[in-house]
Amino acid sequence: MGKLVFTEFFQQFPVKVLTVALLIILIVYFIRKFIKLFFDKTSFLDEKREETLMHFSNQVTRVVGLAFFFIYVLSHFFDFGKILTSSVVLASALAIILQHIIRDYIMGLTYLFERQIHHGDYVILNGNRQGKIEEITMRYLKIRQYDGYLYTVSYSNITELQNGTRGRRRVNESLILNYRQNPDDAFKVMEQVAQTCNEKYGQYLLKDVNGIPIESFRFNQITELNVDFKGHQYSLSGLVKEADFVEAGQKVRYELAMAAYKNDLMMAESFETSH
Repeated sequence: MGKLVFTEFFQQFPVKVLTVALLIILIVYFIRKFIKLFFDKTSFLDEKREETLMHFSNQVTRVVGLAFFFIYVLSHFFDFGKILTSSVVLASALAIILQHIIRDYIMGLTYLFERQIHHGDYVILNGNRQGKIEEITMRYLKIRQYDGYLYTVSYSNITELQNGTRGRRRVNESLILNYRQNPDDAFKVMEQVAQTCNEKYGQYLLKDVNGIPIESFRFNQITELNVDFKGHQYSLSGLVKEADFVEAGQKVRYELAMAAYKNDLMMAESFETSH
């Protein structure tokens, strides 16, 4: 009698759903533990690559676990076999509706397995969003911008992705000067700024095994003419350590601003007043 009551208890729908949910949670937990243990015991991948795969596998196991759970619950109300075999139109409609989601998954797998991105990389997305990759999911990226905001973008909306070389970043700052500014005078000032940056901020520069900077701060002359019909662009760049990229950029911008002020360089203006 007791065995019968016990069996009937586990045949109740809420109990069956709860049991399946707990089972799926345990399976997902052990799969994640196994993957983590595997990476801890092996060393054929670099640390960032392992961290990226861990984040991605956590997302995959969560989505797959939820999918199995919802399919199990809905199977008590719908006959999925008949629906899938008899409704080609429904399948086509679902494919059209979910095409963006499917594209996100495919592009996410492409970015991951082609090693284009890693967790912790500094990237520029679509030319106007830049920061550190904080989370990699199956459908989207989350990057922490320099202003502190967390930016989320789906893979299908990424039209351009620039990934700063891991371990090195190139600071590239510039002044846009009025077209009436004498280029010879501007060249002298910019050369002096480059020299000042090398003397004051040499600790930020990326160095080789002999302690020699791979690429010091240098003046790149005029890199663009008539920018937005305002003036000409004079650029300065240098190869720095990734961890110092933000601070080095701030220092270089300060030196450029101070040099422009002290030497009365003619900055570009949005318009000029005629007299």
